[in-house]
Amino acid sequence: MSRDHVQSAERSAAAPGRALPEAGPGTGGAEAPFLELLARGAPAEAYEQPVLLARAESLPADRIAALEQAKLLALRVRSELEGRRRREAELSALFETAHDLAGLRDLDAVLQAIVQRARSLLGTDVAYLSLNDPVRGDTYMRVTEGSVAARFQQLRLGMGEGLGGLVAQTARPYVTDDYFRDERFQHTHTIDSGVRDEGLVAILGVPLTLGHHVIGVLFAADRRARVFEREQIALLGSFAALAAAAIDTANLLAETRSALAGLERANEIIQDRSAVIERASDVHDRLAELVLRGGGVHDVAAAVSEVLDGAVQFTEATAAPAHALESSREEGHAVRHRDDWIAAVAAGDELLGALVLRGHPGLDPVDQRTLERAAMVTSLLLLARRSAAEAEQRVRGELLDDLLDARDRDPRLLRERAARLHADLDATHAVLAARLEGGTADADQEADARRRLWAAASHLAATRQGLAAARDGGTVLLLPVTPGDTATELARRTARQLGTAVHEPVTVGASAPVERLTARPDDVAAAYAEARRCLDALRLLGRAGDGSAAEDFGFLGLLLAGERDIAGFVYRTIGQVVAYDERRGTELLRTLDAYFACGMSPARTKDELHVHVNTVAQRLERVGRLLGDDWQSPARALEIQLALRLHRLSATTRPPTRP
Repeated sequence: MSRDHVQSAERSAAAPGRALPEAGPGTGGAEAPFLELLARGAPAEAYEQPVLLARAESLPADRIAALEQAKLLALRVRSELEGRRRREAELSALFETAHDLAGLRDLDAVLQAIVQRARSLLGTDVAYLSLNDPVRGDTYMRVTEGSVAARFQQLRLGMGEGLGGLVAQTARPYVTDDYFRDERFQHTHTIDSGVRDEGLVAILGVPLTLGHHVIGVLFAADRRARVFEREQIALLGSFAALAAAAIDTANLLAETRSALAGLERANEIIQDRSAVIERASDVHDRLAELVLRGGGVHDVAAAVSEVLDGAVQFTEATAAPAHALESSREEGHAVRHRDDWIAAVAAGDELLGALVLRGHPGLDPVDQRTLERAAMVTSLLLLARRSAAEAEQRVRGELLDDLLDARDRDPRLLRERAARLHADLDATHAVLAARLEGGTADADQEADARRRLWAAASHLAATRQGLAAARDGGTVLLLPVTPGDTATELARRTARQLGTAVHEPVTVGASAPVERLTARPDDVAAAYAEARRCLDALRLLGRAGDGSAAEDFGFLGLLLAGERDIAGFVYRTIGQVVAYDERRGTELLRTLDAYFACGMSPARTKDELHVHVNTVAQRLERVGRLLGDDWQSPARALEIQLALRLHRLSATTRPPTRP
């Protein structure tokens, strides 16, 4: 096929619905058609078109391979974008529903909104909600969305009958991908007829609970076979919790209105109760506002403190009374503990902390519910913050991985990505390799320990405007070196901080400081290798749990390291002198050689070099300024002599060029 023919085929494939661009640099422009597909939100199957077209046009094999690789990367990006959009939509829906609950006036409207959002986020054909009837001992349809069958909308399910009756009876979620073939449920003619009229196949039901009591069931269903994922079940459970809270609040308002109508002669009591309700409404509005403007858990505690006229504090789960906290989580209510009230902040079975109202032995039921609502909003905020923090950790890790691996990345783009994370890649940094020392034979425990190390390192990097990533069974960090600080001090401080965070010894090896990372990306990988050699040396010397830098070991690092970094040792030891000679055309290296060969005698050195003794003194003074005042100490002199000999032995071994 001619070149003109190939280019013509590629241009036609780049039209809408097709996906081959003209060849570009590097990858041959293979990414362009997939970027177009990503931009217009094309379905996953559309990503096969550019490859199929290339094969049909008999394009070169390397071109087709490039398209295959670009397709896989584009599908990964599409999957990640879809996941993030889905998580954002889920959190947004939860916050919007919480806002509706705070301004609750119409129970039907709120329940309809919950069912609509559940259907939308789970992408099901139908969503519906049933409420338990304690008088008749069954559960009946209350709200439906997407339903078309009248008989289905009027269904009543006996306790234990069908999927919904089983959820209402056991207070546990149930899910089936094919209802009529599922023998776990008690099928009845009435229920099956209604479900068949609606055409439902896959059904998910979760209980609406208040404390230990089930008050109804929230459902999501499809008219085709479908497997509901764990995250979808948890999301529907969150909506069920909000629905139960809405029903409870509506019932409370109804009880209050009834009391106001029936207790006209008890005007003082009515006024007191009205004031309590106003406070509850006020705190709900405040909490909704806090959620919308991105407030934190301590803002929630402060708002509730004002409304309840008491000191409300958020505490970690480990700092709260264990028995009271567990009782609050199981019952779903705030519980009294001595003169305090404890409301568990939980997400499912996970305890995230507690809201504690201090010094209120007596608490009005409405105020108690206000404290409980605040605990629910706090759990939503914590989950949102956790998701945001995990996303930032992943982004920081991806940037560091690119610095270590993708050395051909555009420096400008790397600098911009770092700036968005408040990291300055043009500043001086050190690369640190960290590893846990408390090994265990249990693979799950080992993996959990590594995750804890990565989380602690990511938090430390974020607070220091640095980067962190999991790598080679440990963690690698890129941290700025502040003026007056050294790589050794940074390594030791990091080892202490990480060890304290994970409650296990952590060994940290650091590279020499590196400058202008975006200008010289190769230096990042070289610095990481240097940090790992330092880490290995520490462990071989029995200094596990300590921190040190490559500069601390001198030539001993060459003996202990798995790979002999001759060039790095020479550079660290006499690199300044080598660079000075190359720039100025001087003979400082030759003078050093002669000086040590003559037993460090200036008089004998000047005879060896055939120069004046003052010339020798001036050159040695210059060496001292380049290498430091202690360059003639026994330890430094030994290392310098070894570096001079290594430099002479191999003309091809040059110190790495560094800024």
